[in-house]
Formats: sequence, structure tokens, C-alpha cells
Amino acid sequence: MGKMITQGVSEQEDMQIVGAIEFSEHPQLGQDVGEVAGIGTIGVPVTSDLPAILDDGDVVIEFTSPSATIEHLQNVVDAGKRMVIATTGYDEEELAQVHALAPQIPCVMASNMSVGINVMLQAIQLVANVLGDDYDVEVIEAHHNQKVDSPSGTALRMAEVLAQTLDRNLSEVGVYGRHGIVGKRTKKEIGIHAIRGGDLAGDHTVLFVGTGDRLEITHRGQNREPLARGAIRAARWVMGAPKGLHDIAEVLF
Repeated sequence: MGKMITQGVSEQEDMQIVGAIEFSEHPQLGQDVGEVAGIGTIGVPVTSDLPAILDDGDVVIEFTSPSATIEHLQNVVDAGKRMVIATTGYDEEELAQVHALAPQIPCVMASNMSVGINVMLQAIQLVANVLGDDYDVEVIEAHHNQKVDSPSGTALRMAEVLAQTLDRNLSEVGVYGRHGIVGKRTKKEIGIHAIRGGDLAGDHTVLFVGTGDRLEITHRGQNREPLARGAIRAARWVMGAPKGLHDIAEVLF
């Protein structure tokens, strides 16, 4: 994602890359991030020391791991800067740490920065409102074989939106895959299923299944460029935002 963010920012007239962060053993440390991203030398070396470069920038865009995100978020809070967080895969404790720190600065956080995905979130809310309990609801996501968290943060967000819209508690009705003699499907449950394989950039489908018909809403990511574009859009928006943890919907709608 760092390469795509670098490429995307280089195309903006009102933005520039002033720092690039990787973990301390990364083989590209010290290299020019422009050369790494294939856009030519821009005079910005890849480093592992975020606090050392924070004074030079206004917004940090974060696509990393939960532990790294929490560390970087604390750095950004201490520096009084702004942040766009696109990391997924948090456990409950990690998410609580993010929710405690992020409101201290202007911060946008989303499980998926794609504009298309966020339009889909609005669409499934509308459909669920109309169809209600008459249709069974299932969420299916598919990603590349290197993705470490399952289900995806986007699929979880979709399930949360569906549960909220249908007045259900996801912790009570969420069913994560099925195996063995599980019994009949209950009326209220929301199924969430994960597929892993190859280089799939990210597909998400919500099924509304009734008696005699079904409605499928699908978003297919052909590559990760939409995530970079959405994050750059959020970075521009957060420059004028008040302190607080903001959802990507505030940026887009």
C-alpha cells in the first residue's frame, strides 16, 4: 500500500510525501521511497523512526498491523498531528486502545477506504431496511492467500451495519462459517464467511435470500488502488476536521 499511496500523492497538486515508514528490519530502509514506488527520486528515504519525521508532515496515513498502528497513533497524538487509519485485524483490547487515543486528534478510521465499498455499505443498509426479517442475510468475502486476519475488517463492518439496521446484536447472531451438524439456520443469524486464495484483491458479497428469490450485492476489488485513493481523499478532508474519531462516511457523504 505504501507504494500506491506514494504514487497517488505524487499526482496531487496540494500534497507531497515527506516521510515513509517501515519496520526496523525491512530491506528497503534507507532507499528513496519514490524509487521504491517507481516514480523516481523524491528525496525521501524509507525509515523506521516515525517521531523523527512527524514535524515535517501534517497527516499520517496508516496501513500496517494493529500493534504498529497503536504505537504510531500514540506518536501522532504526542505530536498533535492528524491521522488516517486503514489497518484491520484488531482484537478487542487493541481496538479499545485505538478508541481511547484517536479522539485526541483529528482522525479518520475505516475498515476499507474504497469509495465503492462505502457506497455498498450505504446500499446494504437501505436494502436491509426494506427487506427486514423476511430475508436471510449472509456475508461472503474473498482475499489473497497472504491476508492474515479473517474475516476481513470490511466483512465485519458489513455485518455490523446489517445487524444495526435489523436491530440485532452481532455478538449474539453472528455465525462465522459452518461445519458439521449445526442444525437449521435461525431466523436472526447473520452468516460471515471467508475465502482465501491466490492474489484476490478483495471481493465482498452480501446475500439477501428469501423464499423464491435472492438479491446479491457485490463489490470486487481489481487491485488496491481504490484503497489508496480513498485514503488520500480522507487525508485531505481530515486537514479541516475537528478533533475526534471520524468515519469514512463523513468524508464521502
